[in-house]
Amino acid sequence: MPANLLYELIILSGYPSSGKTHRARQLLDFFDSKIALNSSLPSPDPRIARLKTHHVFDQPLGISREVYRDSRKEKDARAAEYSAVKRVLGRDDIVVADGLNYIKGFRYQLFCEAKALGTPSCVVSFICRLWGNWMLKIREVHIGTPAQTCREINSRLLASLENDGGYPDDVLEGLIFRYEEPNGMTRWDSPLFTVLYSDDAPPYEAIWEATIGKEGEAKVVKPNAATVLKPAAESNYLYELDKTTRSILTRILEWQKDHPGEAGGEITVPDVQARKNVILVSPLSLPQLQRLRRQFISLNRQHTLPQARIADLFVDYLNDNFR
Repeated sequence: MPANLLYELIILSGYPSSGKTHRARQLLDFFDSKIALNSSLPSPDPRIARLKTHHVFDQPLGISREVYRDSRKEKDARAAEYSAVKRVLGRDDIVVADGLNYIKGFRYQLFCEAKALGTPSCVVSFICRLWGNWMLKIREVHIGTPAQTCREINSRLLASLENDGGYPDDVLEGLIFRYEEPNGMTRWDSPLFTVLYSDDAPPYEAIWEATIGKEGEAKVVKPNAATVLKPAAESNYLYELDKTTRSILTRILEWQKDHPGEAGGEITVPDVQARKNVILVSPLSLPQLQRLRRQFISLNRQHTLPQARIADLFVDYLNDNFR
């Protein structure tokens, strides 16, 4: 990723009614204040000055809490969130994905989308499991909110007339049961930041450094080779690959026909720039030559060669196999 390009994705994850949207607004306010502070400096950082923040969550997307009763509707809801994140995840954008994000496969999908763009990403978790009097630890950091606290918050939201309401009780219990907790040891959940319910605020500076980078240093993420678009091949590349290799095989068969009984020899091939010859050690049948040709084409079908180099490389390939 070039140093003058920034893309950032922050994935929030937690039980329903655990306070994710509240934490998302805290983060967005912090990012907006950092951008405003940078603009007020005598020499502002141009990378930070161009940043814009985006908040992706259920209500603006028209996703009802009832969709979590039906697996098909829930799948469509996740697709809507994924599309919304993808639309705004662009140059100089900070995106806070404030959905349930409780399925690790969906978090992995968002991670892959971010990495394909060379985008720093992190996961902020608000979930905690209680076992007796002990809290589960991840990387030695306690994380909340406990499920019972989420139930109490959800009950207050359902009873409130000023809020948009909570989740139906059966939906809440189903989502808590199905929740797949983030694991900081996996690459798609890393770096993982955890926030206790009692914490006044998320770890702002640590999240800023994980996404934007340290002062004067842009955060760099290398996309996987499989997600990088390859240069467009010449329109007739496969035709030329087939034609060139076929003509060289024809030349070898003609030479063998003109030199019956000879154990081997050097065969001049036209259109070879390096003036290389095919060095034949012993006579070869047509099936043997065709097998070598098919192997060469299979190896180079996805790796576009300059058309002028096809003959040279095929001659080298044949000579290596003839030895």
